[in-house]
Amino acid sequence: MKLGVMASGIAALGWDGALAFCREMRLDAIEIPCGLYPKHRLFVPDQLLADTTRQGQIKNDLARAGLTLSALGCSGNPVHPDPAVAHRFEEAHDATVRLAAALGVPGVNCFSGCPGGAPGDRTPNWVTCPWPTEFSRIHEYQWNDVLLPFWERKTRAARDLGVRIALEMHPGQAVYHPESLLRLRAHCGEWLGCNFDPSHLFWQGIDPALAARVIGEAGAIFHVHAKDTALNAQNVRVNGVLDTKPYSDLAGRSWVFRTCGQGHGDAFWQPFIDTLNRIGYDGVLSIEHEDDHVTWREGFEMAVAYLRRFC
Repeated sequence: MKLGVMASGIAALGWDGALAFCREMRLDAIEIPCGLYPKHRLFVPDQLLADTTRQGQIKNDLARAGLTLSALGCSGNPVHPDPAVAHRFEEAHDATVRLAAALGVPGVNCFSGCPGGAPGDRTPNWVTCPWPTEFSRIHEYQWNDVLLPFWERKTRAARDLGVRIALEMHPGQAVYHPESLLRLRAHCGEWLGCNFDPSHLFWQGIDPALAARVIGEAGAIFHVHAKDTALNAQNVRVNGVLDTKPYSDLAGRSWVFRTCGQGHGDAFWQPFIDTLNRIGYDGVLSIEHEDDHVTWREGFEMAVAYLRRFC
C-alpha cells in the first residue's frame, strides 16, 4: 500500500511547491482537488483540458517527482435543488471526469450531493429519520426522482471514458454510510464505488474496519482517505454526536478531526489497514489534513510518520 496526500491541504504552495513537499515527505502519490469547494486549486479543469501541452508537462513533472496521480477530487453538490447552483457543480464534475481521462487517472472522488425536499426547493434537505412522515416522503423523492437517475447517467458517462466514480460517505450528503453507498452502487453499477474516509464514520458510531470489510467484499473500495477523528466523551454524553458548532470550537464540540493516530491509535489503524490488505486494496492511503490542533505541516508530518509504521 502506498502513501499519498490529498492536496487541498498543500495547494496554497502552488504546483512546484506541492510537488517539492511530496518529495520531502517521500510520498508515493498525490490526489488533486478540482471541485468548487477548495479555497486553492493546483489547476482548473476547463483550462487544462484546452491545453494539451500543459497536460504533458504535468505528467512529466509527476514522473520527475516520483509521484502517481491517485485521483482527481471534485467535491460539490451537483444535485443541489437550486438549478443554477447544481449546474455549476455538474459542469465542474463533467470537466473533472474528462480531465481524469485525458491524464490517465483511474478515478474521480466526489460526494453524492444532497437534493432538496421537494420540487421547487432552493436548499438541500438532509433526512436522518423517518418521522414525521414528511421525512420518509422526502427521502423517497430524493432517491427515486433525483439521485438514482442523476448518478446512473454520470456513472455511465464516466465509464465510457474509462473513469470510475468514488463517492465519499459524508454526513450531510445522501450517501453517508455503507448502506446508502451500496444502494446507489446496486443501481448504477460497478463503475461507482467508494472513496473510503474513516473520519466521517467514527462519530456516527460506525466501526470503519467492519465497514471497510463490507464495502471491500463488494469490490467497491476504489480509494482511501487517511484522516482521524477524536470524540470528546463528556460532550457526547451530554449532547450526543450531532454537532453544528464550528470545527474550530475544539473544546465545545462533541468530535473534531485529527491527524492519523491522534484520535484513534494502533488498536484501530493496524486492524483497519489489515482489513484493506485482506480485501485486496493495493492503492493509496491519501492523507487529508483537517486538524485544527496543529499546523498543516505538523499534521502531514505526524500522519506520514505514523502511517509509515503500517505500510
